[in-house]
Amino acid sequence: MKIIDIKPLPVWVGTRNQLVVLVETDEGISGLGESGLSGRELAVVGALRHFREFLIGQDPLQRGRIWQELYRSQYFEGGRVLLAAQSAIDIALYDIAGKALGVPVYQLLGGKQRETIPCFATASGGSGEALLESARLLWEHGWRVIRTGTLSPRPDADPMIFEPRESIGYTARWLTRIREELGEELTLGIDYHHRLSIAETASFCQRMPAGTLDFIEEPIRDETPEAYEALRKLTPVPFAVGEEFASKWQFLPYIERHLTDFARVDICNVGGFTEAMKVAGWAEAHYIDLMPHNPLGPVCTAASIHLAAAVPNFAWLEVRVSQSENLYYGQAGVDEAELLFPVQPRLVGTSFPVPDTPGLGVELDLERATAQSWQFWEAPHYRRRDGSVTNW
Repeated sequence: MKIIDIKPLPVWVGTRNQLVVLVETDEGISGLGESGLSGRELAVVGALRHFREFLIGQDPLQRGRIWQELYRSQYFEGGRVLLAAQSAIDIALYDIAGKALGVPVYQLLGGKQRETIPCFATASGGSGEALLESARLLWEHGWRVIRTGTLSPRPDADPMIFEPRESIGYTARWLTRIREELGEELTLGIDYHHRLSIAETASFCQRMPAGTLDFIEEPIRDETPEAYEALRKLTPVPFAVGEEFASKWQFLPYIERHLTDFARVDICNVGGFTEAMKVAGWAEAHYIDLMPHNPLGPVCTAASIHLAAAVPNFAWLEVRVSQSENLYYGQAGVDEAELLFPVQPRLVGTSFPVPDTPGLGVELDLERATAQSWQFWEAPHYRRRDGSVTNW
């Protein structure tokens, strides 16, 4: 079997692109992957064009060797753009291997450890009252692991303004209310999307009674592990870090120095199955569970399900389509996703069943996908009130 083509397929679903990658072979077996670098798809497409030139004619079943060639055969190894492209190719090669051998991808990873993949959902709302109502809705539908986003006490103000000190006290108060109302059975977390400083994060955590939060996700930026070491001394709240990491090497200090309690590995950024399984084994040795980042489309979801099925150290999978949140932003987006991916993972209650179909278990309407073209989408550019730039 030989690779005969690699096709980047940027498809528009709802309000953003999903960069699906199709790898085709001379035996008629094709595989799907997905890039995780949202908002910079054109850069990833450029990397894929470079990779395509030397992958044509190679045996797609030699996944580990191809991974090494993709990573090492350039002077400037790694980085988020190259690894996003490499991740998509690696996932597609596993899809091909599963189909060629007639087994689900998790069988290529050592078999399944569990029958279902438990998930967490995100409560959303522009005000504290709305956030509490969203958490109640999720609770009523059986969700017992709930993450929230940040709040602002001035929801009618400019939505592109984010002031940390205005947010932390107000958000802490409403998280405390959620904990009081939904009780001790709830696992409660928050994603601060690396918008805080060390001092702001410590202040935020200290404003809530002990035991309010079960995890805080990405409170500060991750480029400097020493910053998380400093933060660890200021709060006992468990950290969930790693969704931006683009290799096992970026995970290294966070695992070895236990600077995260949940590894937010993103299979579409970290290097696909080949690299994610190495991170999982490393994390297992340090008693750290995976909590995979899953903000993309059905291909990412399917790949994350197979990863979660195969590893012993797994907590919950992120899901972005629930009673409280719709990743595709409206019925039109849901319809587009259904038409583009007629076969895809389906939630049953608050978990995904582990599939038994060969490969990933996702099918793409190729004619519909190729009829689309890349559309510009840019993440919000947040500002402080003084006009300075801050993180989204």
